[in-house]
Amino acid sequence: MIEVGQPIPSVTLKQATPEGGADVNPAELFAGKKVLMFSLPGAFTPTCTQKHLPGFVTQYGALKAKGVDIIACLSVNDHHVMRAWAESQHALGKIVFLADGAGLFSKALGIDQDLTKANMGLRARRGVIQFDNGKVTCVDMEEPGKFEVSSAEACMKRLS
Repeated sequence: MIEVGQPIPSVTLKQATPEGGADVNPAELFAGKKVLMFSLPGAFTPTCTQKHLPGFVTQYGALKAKGVDIIACLSVNDHHVMRAWAESQHALGKIVFLADGAGLFSKALGIDQDLTKANMGLRARRGVIQFDNGKVTCVDMEEPGKFEVSSAEACMKRLS
């Protein structure tokens, strides 16, 4: 798993946008910025939809006021699903939705997990990674089935 001090892996994935999907390299997108990226198993899944994403939408202004330049959401879904989810949560245009369809970025970060037994295939673990000027400054991954360290509220406390 990626560790504090390491650079952002260079991988091309899709960013969900109002127009569809745009190729993006997180290493380039996050360069020179303070970024809070939360990762989750899947768009439209219960905890992700009812708790994880809504917290970041609600705390968007407060996180920006703490100096966060980009709040990003990473999931192993295609950009169509991520866009539909972002729109349904009124988050498109606020949160940067990174669609890691093949799981390449999740694998490069070392946060991939095999949920084949749950019929979900390869997914990203639930957690949060903070980047500053292209380097990792914090990694907090949840224990399976938990939702404690990666909530927007937990991030607000760490940024205080």
